[in-house]
Amino acid sequence: MFRYFPLPLRSALLGLTLLATPAGAEIAIVLNSGDESISLVDTVTYKETARTPIGKEPHHLMATPDDQYLIVANAASNDLVFLDPKSGEIKHRLARISDPYQIGYSPDKKWFVSASNRLDRVDIYHAADFKLAKRIPLPKVPSHIAFNRDSSLTFITLQESDEVAAISLKTHEVVWKHKVGHQPAGIWMTPDDKHLLVGITGEDYVEIIDWRTPKTIQKLPTGKGAHNFLAMGDRRHVLLTNRVANTVSIIDQQTLTITESFPVPGGPDDMELTRDGKELWVVSRWIKKVTVVDMMTKKIKHSIPVGRSPHGIYIHAHAPRQ
Repeated sequence: MFRYFPLPLRSALLGLTLLATPAGAEIAIVLNSGDESISLVDTVTYKETARTPIGKEPHHLMATPDDQYLIVANAASNDLVFLDPKSGEIKHRLARISDPYQIGYSPDKKWFVSASNRLDRVDIYHAADFKLAKRIPLPKVPSHIAFNRDSSLTFITLQESDEVAAISLKTHEVVWKHKVGHQPAGIWMTPDDKHLLVGITGEDYVEIIDWRTPKTIQKLPTGKGAHNFLAMGDRRHVLLTNRVANTVSIIDQQTLTITESFPVPGGPDDMELTRDGKELWVVSRWIKKVTVVDMMTKKIKHSIPVGRSPHGIYIHAHAPRQ
């Protein structure tokens, strides 16, 4: 467990450790949710070059819409930390965000949504100033977030009530709840805005929902512990981690079929794909490592030790998010 330093000292410590990173090197930023820290990993040498305290239970992260900052959501510290997305340097902290487990900006950039996993609610903030607009009780265990294209709705998985909820971003009211399989986690809107894909972590499939109805139209077998999604950048294929099966599946979003699955050890969870599409970086959450996969051969290239229970991961030079 890392000691928790005041922000100025943390920034100074991070600045010193960054000296170990070769000039011009790209870094991967990894959230160690069990260690209250971030790891910086050199993507050329495949070695951790720095580890610094960040806050309690950093689970998810995302870039601001202008790519100026990378936001780390610290669920148990009740704050957001804004990093330089290229260096990982801490820039500032926003301390009035309650239990931000998963976070997301609406496509129109008007709203910032936070799923409060521990407190059984969803908070909607004005994206411009992070002023709270509405706090919506939504049991049980709100988890992951998606949006439709016109930003009229946000969709939230509820892990312990086995539901997906739709919330209007115009009225800030729950529009519908739809029953799904056991422990829904990752949720993904297809690029054509037609279907929601939901990783059913308590089972072995992705549930495909016509969200306008709402109605489940298909259950696509993938592997035990179907969990989280990442776009491959071609607006057709999306990656899915199967955390119990220790595999990653590739889903064709046009045909709604699996095109390929390949092994990734240690409870694969969040992912990042390099801009050239050649490497997939996957946090192996149960074994304190990041696994790097060669996407041409689907073979493991590197296994990089990081902190305890690694979760979110980010590389600035990443593939497109659709």
